[in-house]
This record gives sequence, structure tokens and C-alpha cells, in this order.
Amino acid sequence: MIVTELGTNALTYTASGCGTGAFHVTITVSELTTTIAVTDSGQARTTPEIQHPPLNATHGRGLGMVAVLADNVTIQGDDSGRTVTAELRADSHQGGHPC
Repeated sequence: MIVTELGTNALTYTASGCGTGAFHVTITVSELTTTIAVTDSGQARTTPEIQHPPLNATHGRGLGMVAVLADNVTIQGDDSGRTVTAELRADSHQGGHPC
């Protein structure tokens, strides 16, 4: 869900969704964390931020959902390209296998 949301945002709100645009997804997995980073092609029409839309709104909840699912969300960059990173920490209290 996180990859889908961040990728959709890159395609919808940046040059990634235009002609020769692209976005890059990096997923890093370790014993302690899984990190998902999506880098867009820049020229954003908006700055990524968690919104609080009215109940009848048809969009504006995606980054907020990512923030609820992830332990940490960071946004780095500027109009030439941004990377949104979601970090999910392994739950050390669960025990057993991560999958």
C-alpha cells in the first residue's frame, strides 16, 4: 500500500507522470527495518504534506495513511525532485518470523 500511494503521488503531482518522466523506488530490508523510498522527477505542483480533508473529499488522505502505517516518514528535496521515505521498524516484541 505504501509503494502504491507514494508512486501514485509521484505520477499525479510531479513530472514523473509526464511524457518521459519516471520515478524510482528503493526498498531496503534489514533485521531492524524496512525502508521504502520513492524519488520523483521534480516539478511538483504541490509540496507533499499530510492533509486533513473533509469527510466527503475524494482525495487527500494517502500520505496520512502512509504516516499511520509507517514508524517514520521523511520528505527531502525540492522542485527538482523529492524523495519520500517511509520506515517500518521490526517489532522486537513479537518474536518469531517477520513474514
